[in-house]
Amino acid sequence: QLQASGGGLVQTGGSLRLSCAASGRTFRPNFMGWFRQAPGKEREFVGSIDWNDGKAYYGDSGKGRFTISRDNAKITVFLQINSLKPEDTAVYYCAANTPRGRYVPVSVADEYDYWGQGTLVTVSS
Repeated sequence: QLQASGGGLVQTGGSLRLSCAASGRTFRPNFMGWFRQAPGKEREFVGSIDWNDGKAYYGDSGKGRFTISRDNAKITVFLQINSLKPEDTAVYYCAANTPRGRYVPVSVADEYDYWGQGTLVTVSS
């Protein structure tokens, strides 16, 4: 089970840090990451982190102003968003998957087994 938090209302140019904690002492993710869905739009990939080596991968929407990090001990992934813009307004979902034994395209939502409830980020102009 994933629990996301940290969303809210922020002005243009502000910053937010989203968190997503996984429950279950034995849970060992392969990738944990973030997607977002703006009103009237499809869900899009923001970024994901390889739990094995800590390497982060970003979608087009996540490059530049977004940083993904993790806390191994707490099985928590973070999304730092800087210089927020109104077009960043969306529900942000965290997601995780477990090892597949094959190559995993990290930007594909269907490759993730677990989803958080979503946290709303609203950026005012």
